[in-house]
Parts: sequence; structure tokens; C-alpha cells
Amino acid sequence: MSSLPRRVKSEAKAHTSEDDELPSFLNSSSESEEEEEEWEPKGKIAKRRQLPKKNEAKTKKVTAARSAVARKKVKKVAIKEEMDVSLPIEDNRMQLLKPKEDHVGTKPKTLNQKLEVPKKMEINSFHGKNAKSLESDEEPSTSIPVVGNQVKHEKSEEDFASDEPPFKKIKSTTCPEGKPVKNLGGNKVKEEFEMNWDIVQALSEITNVEPWVCANLIRLFQEENTIPFIARYRKELINNLEADALREVQQTLEELRTVAKKTHTMIQKLKKEGKLSGCLLTALLNCRTLEELDHVSAPYKTGSKGTKAQRAKQLGLESAALSLLQSPMELNLFSYIRPNTKGLSTIQEVEAGVQHILADIFAKDKDTLDFIRKLCQQRYVCIQSTLAKVSSKSGNEKDIDKFQLYHEFSCNIKNIQHHQILAINRGENLKILTVKVNIPDGVKNEFCWWCVNERWRPKQFLKPELMRILRNSVEDAYKRLIYPLLCREFRSKLTSDAEKESVMMFGRNLRQLLLTSPVRGRTLMGVDPGYKHGCKLAIISPTSQILHTDVVYLHSGQGFREAEKIKRLLLQYNCSTVVIGNGTACRETEAYFADLIMKKYFAPLDVVYCIVSEAGASIYSVSPEASKEMPDLDPNLRSAVSIARRVQDPLAELVKIEPKHIGVGMYQHDVSQTLLKATLDSVVEECVSFVGVDINICSEILLRHIAGLNANRAKNIIEWREKNGPFINREQLKEVKGLGPKSFQQCAGFIRFNQEYIKTFCSSKKTELGSHALLTKAGAQGKKKSKPTPCALQQPNPLDQTCIHPESYNIAMRFLSFIGGNANDIGKSDMQQKVNAVIQKEGLEGTAKRLNTTVHTLQLIIDGLTQPEGFDIRTDFDKPDFKRSIVCFEDLSVGAVLTGKVENATPFGVFVDIGVGKAGLIPVRNITEAKLSKVKKRRSLGLGPGERVEVKVLNVDVPRLRITLDLIRVL
Repeated sequence: MSSLPRRVKSEAKAHTSEDDELPSFLNSSSESEEEEEEWEPKGKIAKRRQLPKKNEAKTKKVTAARSAVARKKVKKVAIKEEMDVSLPIEDNRMQLLKPKEDHVGTKPKTLNQKLEVPKKMEINSFHGKNAKSLESDEEPSTSIPVVGNQVKHEKSEEDFASDEPPFKKIKSTTCPEGKPVKNLGGNKVKEEFEMNWDIVQALSEITNVEPWVCANLIRLFQEENTIPFIARYRKELINNLEADALREVQQTLEELRTVAKKTHTMIQKLKKEGKLSGCLLTALLNCRTLEELDHVSAPYKTGSKGTKAQRAKQLGLESAALSLLQSPMELNLFSYIRPNTKGLSTIQEVEAGVQHILADIFAKDKDTLDFIRKLCQQRYVCIQSTLAKVSSKSGNEKDIDKFQLYHEFSCNIKNIQHHQILAINRGENLKILTVKVNIPDGVKNEFCWWCVNERWRPKQFLKPELMRILRNSVEDAYKRLIYPLLCREFRSKLTSDAEKESVMMFGRNLRQLLLTSPVRGRTLMGVDPGYKHGCKLAIISPTSQILHTDVVYLHSGQGFREAEKIKRLLLQYNCSTVVIGNGTACRETEAYFADLIMKKYFAPLDVVYCIVSEAGASIYSVSPEASKEMPDLDPNLRSAVSIARRVQDPLAELVKIEPKHIGVGMYQHDVSQTLLKATLDSVVEECVSFVGVDINICSEILLRHIAGLNANRAKNIIEWREKNGPFINREQLKEVKGLGPKSFQQCAGFIRFNQEYIKTFCSSKKTELGSHALLTKAGAQGKKKSKPTPCALQQPNPLDQTCIHPESYNIAMRFLSFIGGNANDIGKSDMQQKVNAVIQKEGLEGTAKRLNTTVHTLQLIIDGLTQPEGFDIRTDFDKPDFKRSIVCFEDLSVGAVLTGKVENATPFGVFVDIGVGKAGLIPVRNITEAKLSKVKKRRSLGLGPGERVEVKVLNVDVPRLRITLDLIRVL
């Protein structure tokens, strides 16, 4: 089957963040004074902008397309899916196969075999079918594509784009029915900026993801699909990768595109200046990193003076340098002497000029650089840090002491840890440490021998004086150009990897914190501790409504009198749970409540308390969002409300705070702020989307973080809800201004509807409409009929309360018919029994084959049908640790066994709150797989914030307030 490829036009991303502070080594120059050696760090990765839909404005009629295909006798792979009532959205995933001109793609593959062209009878089996027949078992799954001749379906009345302009239609293309797609249109992807390397292979090598998955991901990202949508609804196209892996692929893809874009910008610049040669063009197109690009293009950058090689070339010595390598027998350096010309006045100056040109040639040669890099991989290359002489004399002793471990530090670059790199960089930026990369002399000696005797061996016999120039040129190239380049490359790679790991660690910790299990059904008292200005109290209802706010002064001699007020409030609102922020005066406030609880002062209430992080609460309390949400409250009291709500629904409250202020990272201020923000925003979007939101009660802030939505769309949804009343089903989202087909596709699966509330609302609305119709029937004759209300036109869909995407409703209904189930029984035990009976009999794969869908899609449908009403993925995560008593730092002893809660996780260990006011550290060597819970599904070998653990005290350093712990087990 011949495949017409698609031309992919993608906007390159903005990378370099000028505001980010860089480690000092990033601006270091080589031993030479030349500008060519100046090095810039790898650009920072900005959050990916949405790609413009370039092809939307230019729609073609299907008939015209078919005639063009007929003329060319080429089978086109483009099928517009027909919509029916049970399938509200077109499947856009198959757009990956949409053919365009100029793309040379390989044949698509399935997971196990090469894709073959379907037989003509199979293709024709779809012709002449009406909407009803498409619901039969022969219909292709919406989860997988269908390959065949182009088919024109009749437009359905329920098509979501029926009232939209033609360009809003989503064209979908598909692949073999019933088979998961391994390779859509081949691994070859057409990029806007072509290089000498294939972007799919490069992406696969860097991320260790299979090439066919990388090719699919590139196309999915180009079509503006979000990570939560891809991770949940396109599993068969990405080999079931998790969101973290998708995020890494996306960031790496943007880095490669940045290199390609900057390379072509440099090519155009050099071409305009007349400096572009064939060799230079090849060298530029071979660059895979910004460091390589900078190294190749450095000599051609405009500056006050050229490089040594450029100045020698201007003197006319380039021919002499090339003759030394090609035809040294004909070379006579004395003929180049010009007594009155600087740089040519003596034979020594002529030799130096030739040497500089040769060194430049050697340092820019791809094979030479590949050899030295491979050599370094085989040898012991280490990074060393020492105390800077200036800092030891005039530095701050406290700051210097922080870097005591790195005053005399040396480690192999293959074994050094990420946190060590970040610590060294910070020490260097503070001018406390001096850092260098040490490459052994053996590398230099072997490299020089290889250059002289192998790579740059002259074609003819060399005179001794010319051989001396060649050797000196190789040594000069290594010392002045190649060695500094290697040092910059090593440090750039180490820093880049460390920054990425730091950001990924922050993302993992943030996810764990956001997915903390909510404490529902309790009235809570939030306490924001303080000394002089008192402790701020806020009592909130089980539905997060503010019942009462107050201020008590517990630490100014009025503790006993204030206890009466607190007791009265707790009894009045039947509140038995106190939530204390971990800020200033936290320990004293905790001791105060623990003492009253021990004395049973609040009887008959059995009061418990917990400590939560108040990071970001103060910033949020003075933000515009807080002012809009709580306009009548003092900012100090708003923070107490936020602290209480963090326990009641952590996700809904923490999304209001900028992620970097939550404070569960490592060296977060030292890494690229652009990359950090993009990653954390993506993690928040992932968590909110996977948990899901009830469209009729959620806040605007929460809606912003749903995949496919933004601030404007969220605002429009809230306005529509206020104007028209609650949403009845997912279809109504299409009526919201600014929410087009693509946005609907991305967000629909993550939006939920409370069916009981919807049914009650609709029944009451029908009653009102019925009585109103009777009263106005006589007066309405002869008048224009009024437009019916939204509720009169819409009916609730039980599938809207599940995680099943509207594109799969057709399959879900066929599955329900197959098992003899009813949509109104979703989440009930009868549904679970029917599903289990069918799956045990037919098997998951057999059932999927019968329904013409994939196993991944069927599993998602089964999960949606069997999960109980109100299912929350956060129930598998840990809840806050409630306590009644307190332990002091002085009470700790070696060997004591305690329970605690993980506060933060880093690559070198985990910090655990054991209730003594100071977190203890479990070194990473003490966290083994055997000690981790086997029940809980983990993304990595490690613990995350919020997890409860049992630990043993190994060491207590009282002067430094340091506690070392050993992990016993995860609770």
C-alpha cells in the first residue's frame, strides 16, 4: 500500500529564559582569549505553546479529494467518521495517518506484525451502511483506526460541528480495525527544519522509548493533544507509557526542535554573510545539541576581532595549511613571508598561523570529536571542587560551612549524584567553591597519537619541521579548543540531567501531595499559629463553607481564658478535628492542644489534631483569587481557612497556589524556572484531570487545570452555568463559547456529572414546564413559539458519571448489550457480577475482538462501568496523620521506634515528620524494595510526601538538631 505522507509544520518553542540565573561555569571561556570559545548553556525549555491549526482554513471537498485520488490511482487513508446519537465526538486519534504531500513514510505496523492492505471485500463491507448498522459488532472501534478507501458518510444530525463553520470539523483517519496500532504512517516524520539526523531516532535514543512510540507521540503532540488525554485514552498508541515518561519525551522533543531551528537560523545568517561552505553546512546539520552548534558556529560569530584561525586565513595562510595535509612535498612556508605585514614578517609567525588554521580544522571535525568523546567514556574523568581562595578569606563562615563536604571533593562523572552537581554549582555561583573537570593525560597522549598517525596523517612524506608543526597543531587544538569544549559539554550534561531530575522529583512530590486522600464529612477547625498577632481560627463545614472565624492569643499569658472560647466553638459546631499549620509557633500551639486533649478538656468531644504544611497559604491569602472568593475576610483569617481546606480536599485547595510555593522540591531556585513551571503546571493538570471534577459544583480555578481548558474557557463555562443552570450532560459543553471540537475532545472524559442531582433537577424542571405550558397554551396560539430551555432538549446520560470518553460511548453501549446490563446500573454490584461473568467466559482479549476494539479501551470501559458512584482515585493514597499527644526532641533516644509522615523526598533521602518539630532523614541507602509496600502501585523505588511510615531512630545530633532514621516499613 502506498502511503501519501503528511508535511508537518510545527512551531519551534521558545527556550532560553533570560531571567534564569545560570551557574558560573556556563559562562566560562577556554584558555584562549578568543570569542569562539565562549559557551552558552543549553537553552531553558519553555512551556509548549499550542500549535496553530494551519490546515483548518483550507478544507477540501470530499468529492474533489476522491476524484484526485482516482486520477492518481492512489489509495488515500482518510475516513470521516459518521456521528450518531451515542457517539458525540469524532475520533481524532486517527488523524495521525492523515496523508499530506512530500512525506515518505514506511508501512504501518501492528504490535505483532506488519500491516497489510485490507481486502477489497472488507473495505466494501462498510459501504451502504446506515447509522444503525454502524452500531453492530462490525463497526470499527473508536479506539483504533481503520484503513481503507476513502469513505464519505452522510452527515448526522447529532454531529457536534453541524452548526459550526466547515473548518471546525475534525477529520479523522484510522488504521486496521480491531488491531492496536504500532506505527501510524511509518517512523518517518516530516519536520519544519530538516537535519542530517532523524528526529524520531534521536528522540528514541535520548529517552529510551521505542521509535514507533516516539513517532506516534510527535504526531499526537502536533495535533495539540494533552498529556492526560494521551495517557488515558491513547494507550495503544504509546505502549501504555505513564504521564512522567510522556512529559520527558515532550521536553526532549522541544529541545531537539530548538537545536534544529537555531541551526537553520545560523545557516541563513551565514549564507547571507557569504561565509557558508559545503563542509560548514554539513557540520551544522550534524549538530544535535546547542553546545555542538555553538562550538561549530563560534568562529563565524561577529565580534570585535576574529579568531586566530580567521586572522590567519585573512593573511592567506589557508592554502599553506591545506597543502601541509594534502601535498606537503610542494609546500614552501618561506614563500609566505612578508616582512612588512604583521603575522607574516617571520617564519615563526607563518608557522603559528598555519598551526592555528590546522587546530581549527581538527577541532571542528566530527570524526575527531567523536573519537575523543568515546575515549573519555572509557577513561576515568572526574569533577573536582575545592574551597575558593577568596571565599576562605572573606566569606561568610555559615555559608562556607554549608559546603564543607565539597571543600575537597572528587568524583567520577559517571557516578556523581544529581544533588551533588546542584550543590557544587550553587557553591560555585556563591564564589565559595572552585570547580574543574579533570581529564587524565593519557587521554591527551592517545588522542594526539591517533590524530598524527591515523586521522590527519599526511598523504605524502613530511619533513621534520612540517611534522613538528602538525604535532604542535594537534596539541594546540586539544589544549586550546577541544579540552575546554569537553569540560563545558560534561558540565552542561551533568547540570542538565541534574536539573531535569530535580524538576521531575518536584513533580513526583507534588503529585503525591495533590493526591492526598481527602477527609470528607468532617467539620474542621483550621489554626494558623502565631505569637504577637495571635492564632487565627476558622471553622469550616463538611461542604467547605466558612462557619466561623476568630483570633485567640494562646501564647501571651491568656491561654486558659482562650481555652474556654475554643471549647465553646468546638461544641457549638460539633467539631472534633483541629488542623494546625506548621509555621511560626506551630510547636507551642501543638503542645497547647495536646495538653488540653490529654486532660480531656473538650469532653464529651474526642478531639484529635494534625499538622499540615502551610507553604503558600500566606501568598494565597493576599492573592486576587482569595479576595474574590472571600471578599469580607481579613487576609490573616483567609490563611486559616486555606489550612483547614487542605485537609478536607487537598487538590481543590492546593491548585489555587502557584506550585513552586508549595515547597516539596530540591534546589528548586537553582533550576530553570521555565522548565520547572511547565512541568509543575503539567502535573497539576494531570492530577486534576485524572481525579475529575463535577462540572456543576467545581470552582473556576479548578476548571482551569482540566486538560483542554484554560482560564477563558473555564470562565465561559461558569458564566454559561450561571445563565442556563446546571449542565445536564457532556454534550452541552459544546454550547459554551470558545470550547471547540478539539477542546471538547480533550476535556470531556475528565468532567463528571452527579446523576442524582441532575435527575432531580430535570424532574422539577419538567413539572414547571408542564404547568407553564397549560397556563400559556391559549395565549400562545398565533404567536411565534419560544425557544425551549436547555433542559427541555437535553437528557442525562448515565455514562457521563464515568471515566469513559464520549468517543467510546458506542462501544460501551454495545458492551452493555453484550453482557445484558443496563446503563442505570453503573457502579452497582449487579454490574460487577455481569462483567466478571462475561470476562471469565470470553476473556478480555476475546471480548475486545468481538466488540472490534482494543484491550486498553475495553478495560477503561469496564473500569468506568464497575467503579462505584463517586469513585475517587485518591482513596488509595494516604490521609493526614491525626494525633492526640506530642513528643519532644529531648525525648528521642537511639533505637526508639516511631511512626511519621513523609514531608519531602530527594535523591539522597526522605525527610519524615515524626512529631518533634524537626524532620528526620532516612538516607536513600536505607530505603529498599523489601521495606516498601507490595500492595501500593509505585512509579519508582521511593517514598512520596504524605505516606505514613514506621521508622527507627539511628542517631540524634542535638547541637545541630539532626535526626537520622531507618525505615522499618510503610504503613
